[in-house]
Amino acid sequence: MLSENELIQIRRHLHQIPELALQEQQTSDYLKQIIQAMPQTNLQFRTIPELPTGLLVRVQGSAPQRTIGFRADMDGLPVTEQTQLAFSSQHAGIMHACGHDIHMTVALGILDYFAANQPRDNLLFFFQPAEESECGAKIAYESQLFTGDFCPDEFYALHDTPDLDAGVIGCRLGTLFAGSIEIDADFYGQGGHAAYPQRANDMVVAAAEFINQVQTVVARNVDPIEGGVITFGKFEAGTIRNVIAGQAHLEGTIRGLTQKMLEHIKQRLQALGQGIAQSFEARVELQFDQGGYWPVENNLELTQQFITYMQKESTIKYQTTRPAMTGEDFGFLLAQFPGTMFWLGVGPTGSLHSATFNPDEAAISAGVQAVTKFLSYRMGE
Repeated sequence: MLSENELIQIRRHLHQIPELALQEQQTSDYLKQIIQAMPQTNLQFRTIPELPTGLLVRVQGSAPQRTIGFRADMDGLPVTEQTQLAFSSQHAGIMHACGHDIHMTVALGILDYFAANQPRDNLLFFFQPAEESECGAKIAYESQLFTGDFCPDEFYALHDTPDLDAGVIGCRLGTLFAGSIEIDADFYGQGGHAAYPQRANDMVVAAAEFINQVQTVVARNVDPIEGGVITFGKFEAGTIRNVIAGQAHLEGTIRGLTQKMLEHIKQRLQALGQGIAQSFEARVELQFDQGGYWPVENNLELTQQFITYMQKESTIKYQTTRPAMTGEDFGFLLAQFPGTMFWLGVGPTGSLHSATFNPDEAAISAGVQAVTKFLSYRMGE
């Protein structure tokens, strides 16, 4: 079985070879190399053309009553590392700044244990490409990856966090991560000379009024207990100071803790767009793109069981956490399969997605042990 030191060395190697979404070939090859060194008696592999860098590994159970899935994401971020570590990224401008190297290593440790100690139930390990972008979870599901013997009855996944001490498990009932929808808004009117505004139809004013009215959606249309966020981070219009802009373009994001809330906010924005179009005699086009970034809504029954076990197990440190407005495409899988996502603390360091993110590697062994114990408990072993 893989020792703690071996797991750390695996993580460090993965940290040096980060790759962007759908380009994780070197990472995939290395994962296969590690997995092929494990006992193969009960292992079965599956890949699909739509996600050639992804890897699905099934462990045959001794007396299976269910198939339990565990996901680990693989891709890095377009971030230039500034940790000065001896094992820093060797790929210029790319870094495992979200800790997916930790995620993969923990999954390998769990898989290694059950490859050597046959579980009672079937286990399914999904090493998933393209979590940070391109919605790898959605691609996998829509490509019929989870069918037949490779269909999980329930799914689990973790995400590392610097907000918890190394090795601490964090979770909550309900939503762990918000869902997100990208929105593009285009406004079409009539350009003209700044000295003759009556002859033009100013889309800077129309777009600005739209932004102002959007602020009322969260303030007056969203239940304050549920929460929501609408942010427009990009506004493009005009060419020169003395020409009235006949077009304007906005780019933003919507975030909500439930899919129902996201759909409600989307409908309100569509209504506001129609109102602006009518009042400004303009054409307003809104485009929404959610992809696979649905809210991570934990299954009530399975999550309660997970939390109860983590709280009672004396060797595990557990903490109840608050929901986060960050996005995660595991939410799409939880909309298809019951399951639970939880946090693994990696101690204080730079924030997720930062160039100085440097997790405490003591979290790896702690994560492997906690999840291995829970899965054994879940299988009634």
